[in-house]
Amino acid sequence: MFLKRKYSFKISMIGAGNVASLLAPTLESAGHVIKEVYSRHKKNAQALCDQLYEAEVNYNLDFSRSTASIFFIAVPDDRIGEVVEQIILPAASILIHTSGSMPMQVLKGKDHVSLGVFYPLQTFTKNKAVHFQDIPLLIEASDASTLKTIKILAESISKQVQEMSSEQRAILHIAAVFSCNFTNHLILLAEELTDNHQIDFDLLKPLIAETVNKSLNIGPRKAQTGPAARRDIETLQRHTHFLKGEDKRLAKLYQLLSDSIMGDGGQK
Repeated sequence: MFLKRKYSFKISMIGAGNVASLLAPTLESAGHVIKEVYSRHKKNAQALCDQLYEAEVNYNLDFSRSTASIFFIAVPDDRIGEVVEQIILPAASILIHTSGSMPMQVLKGKDHVSLGVFYPLQTFTKNKAVHFQDIPLLIEASDASTLKTIKILAESISKQVQEMSSEQRAILHIAAVFSCNFTNHLILLAEELTDNHQIDFDLLKPLIAETVNKSLNIGPRKAQTGPAARRDIETLQRHTHFLKGEDKRLAKLYQLLSDSIMGDGGQK
C-alpha cells in the first residue's frame, strides 16, 4: 500500500456491514491495527473479527477502556445519531463516520472527542473485492490537527484523497445516486422487460458496457443518443403506447426521462 511506516493507528469499527467489512481489512493491510468491532448483530461482528489479526468483538458501545484512538461509525445513515448517543469513548479520540449524505455535525455531543468524515465514493458489496487505492476518499475534520491525521490515514490506502465540506459531499452523494443507483435501477427495469417477453437480457450487456464507457470517455452530453435525443416523436409515441399497455409506471418513467433529454437539447 502507500503507508509511511512511522504511522500506524489503532482503530475500532462500529458496524460490520458492507463498508466496514471491506474497509477494516484494507486498513490492516496498510499497517494499522483494528482493535475492536461492534455490531448489534454479534455474528456479523465475529465474522469480521475472524478476517482480522487481533480484533475482538465489543459487545456494547462502551469503548472507554479501548486502546484505539480512531473510531469509525460505518452503519446506515439513520442509525448514526443513535450510535453517537450511546457510544462511550476514551478522551482525546477521533470519531469518524463514513457517510456521504450526513453532515459531520451529526457526530457532535461528545466531550474531548475530535470529529471527522472518511467517505469512500464507491458502491460496496460484502465479499466482493475492491481496490481502495483507486477509490476517491473524501475527508473532513473538526480541526486542522484531526484533518492531518485523517489525511495520513486516508493516503495510506488511497491515491485519491480530497478534503470536502459536508455541503459539497451531500451534493456529490445526490449525483452518485443518479449515476449509480438510478442507473442500476434502469438496468433492472430493462432486465424485467426482456424477461417478461422471454428475450435474453444478455443481448443488452455489450450495449450497456459501451454506453457507460463512451459516457465516461467523451462525456455524457456527447454520448447521448436515442429517439429523445433525435426528437423522433413518432418512435417516442410508439414506445409510450406499448408501455402504457405493459406497465403504466414504465410509461410514465419513459416519458419523464424522454422529456428531460429533449429539454436538455439532446444530441443528434
